[in-house]
Amino acid sequence: MTDHPVATTLMGLKVPPSPFLHETRVARIASGDYEGDEIKGALAVVRPGDRVLELGAGPGVVGSVTALNARPAKVMSFEANPALIPHIRAMHVENGLEDVIELRNEVLISAADRPESMTFHVTNSFLGSSLIEKEARQTTPVEVATADYHAVAETFRPNVLLMDIEGGELEFLKHADLRGLRAVVIEFHPSVYGKSGAQTCKNILRAAGIPPAEDRMKKS
Repeated sequence: MTDHPVATTLMGLKVPPSPFLHETRVARIASGDYEGDEIKGALAVVRPGDRVLELGAGPGVVGSVTALNARPAKVMSFEANPALIPHIRAMHVENGLEDVIELRNEVLISAADRPESMTFHVTNSFLGSSLIEKEARQTTPVEVATADYHAVAETFRPNVLLMDIEGGELEFLKHADLRGLRAVVIEFHPSVYGKSGAQTCKNILRAAGIPPAEDRMKKS
């Protein structure tokens, strides 16, 4: 571990300063309010020795807290926003997690017609950045390489999935082979695909024998 200044701590995790962590966000992380439901869900299901696949790392707090406290054998974390990657890596190094978490700046695609890259729409604050362009929000498009979910699943062999991909979860689940997964922690976004889309996600998970471990309907 290193000994650098930290912005705040959460459950033993040292969170380094970054341009994305303003005072309000730092306070929310410190209080456990930032992505609190996802963290609780992850810690409720991840066990020592698990292999965790995380889609949508954001600033890296959820995956890092999970790795530090639940002691999985390995975490493979995908984040599409390239601006977040160096700050997530800094958090991993600060907490001695660089050998536990493999961070990839790619979009994980489950559909058979996977393109080599996709346009990712980045917001200034990172919150709400998505493959889905939202007309009401100003974004900057960036091209991000893709990876094949089924190839990753075959080699990495995850048994827990953490997913917060800003509305992309419906399309992902429609094409994903979920065999081998014991638990899923997912944030739904019915503002993108409606309550019916959220229900479809739940039906896919239940059909695979893995009802959502964290059933949170995001309202905005």
